[in-house]
Amino acid sequence: MFQLLQTDTVSAARIGRLTLEHGVVETPCFMAVGTQGTVKCMTPHEMRELGAQILLSNTYHLNLRPGVEIIRGAGGLHRFMGWDGPILTDSGGFQVFSLAKLRKLTDDGVHFQSHIDGAACFLGPREVMEIQHALGSDIAMVLDECPHYPCDRETACKAVERSLAWAARCREEAANIGFTGKLFGIVQGSVYEDMRRHCAEQLVATGFDGYAIGGLSVGEPDEELFRIAEMTAPLLPANQPRYVMGLGTPRQIVELVARGVDMFDCALPTRVGRNGTAFTRRGTQSVRVAAWKDDPRPVEEGCACYCCRHYSRAYVRHLFNAGEILGLRLLTWHNLHVYLQLMRDLRAVIAAGSFESFRREFVANYRVNYSEGKET
Repeated sequence: MFQLLQTDTVSAARIGRLTLEHGVVETPCFMAVGTQGTVKCMTPHEMRELGAQILLSNTYHLNLRPGVEIIRGAGGLHRFMGWDGPILTDSGGFQVFSLAKLRKLTDDGVHFQSHIDGAACFLGPREVMEIQHALGSDIAMVLDECPHYPCDRETACKAVERSLAWAARCREEAANIGFTGKLFGIVQGSVYEDMRRHCAEQLVATGFDGYAIGGLSVGEPDEELFRIAEMTAPLLPANQPRYVMGLGTPRQIVELVARGVDMFDCALPTRVGRNGTAFTRRGTQSVRVAAWKDDPRPVEEGCACYCCRHYSRAYVRHLFNAGEILGLRLLTWHNLHVYLQLMRDLRAVIAAGSFESFRREFVANYRVNYSEGKET
């Protein structure tokens, strides 16, 4: 399933090839988030044009709306959403974190109160595997408990033990129902190294097709994020994919690739694009700055995306100020291109043996709030 092709001689950065039922994924890779069976503002055809290899959807959300039986009746999620490439589905474990006020945890699973209409919903290991099987997921994630940050040792310990028990049961259920996709385990443990080590060792002993480092990007500073990823990644098998869930900014991705991570997903490029912020190789930029009012240049000079090839900063700024939907689409298109091009560049520099120089230059020049002019 996963072939490790090359590892950097200075860092832990690596390139690989992940072969799945619906296609081959070259790593490091970025998965655009299509929580409800669609990448917001984009069509599957456009995602293919951007070079997207794999998309991410969510078990919890699709189970509530439109419902797993509707998707099953349509022939599975690939046919339902018109995407013929690989799909990874999150189990709903992140909603244990994000919908904390609407759920109750038990050793058997999670009782949710639907965020849509308040109806009762239960997800346990059997349910999440049956749903992901019906969706036709290429990669399914085990059910896990993602604790908040900060959390005390007792809370983290309980989350680890519950996640391990659920992971083992997900493995059993996958075998029982004949799930043919790949199943990934998820390492929890908050910021506690001994718990991360224990969780990783137990998951590897159980045996999964790949491993995710979960419970990051939940409020901890970057220093803690990088520390935990750096100590956890080497605990996972070198010949299987490593995935950090829910991350991140371009700078975070570059730093995590340096620590041996292969797979990423994040809603940031689409979310901030819809809110008028562009990602560039130098950082983020508001499109509403006054300096863009009559600026004929593209959103990012040198960018080859559809938006930058055809439209000016002045036009994109006008669309947002006028409330036109096209503005959201164009900036989403641009941001996704930036992320996917970054992954292509990372694969290229690792292959060429120049990753470390690329990393130093990229991190040194990247600013979270880059601006070329005074904001209106």
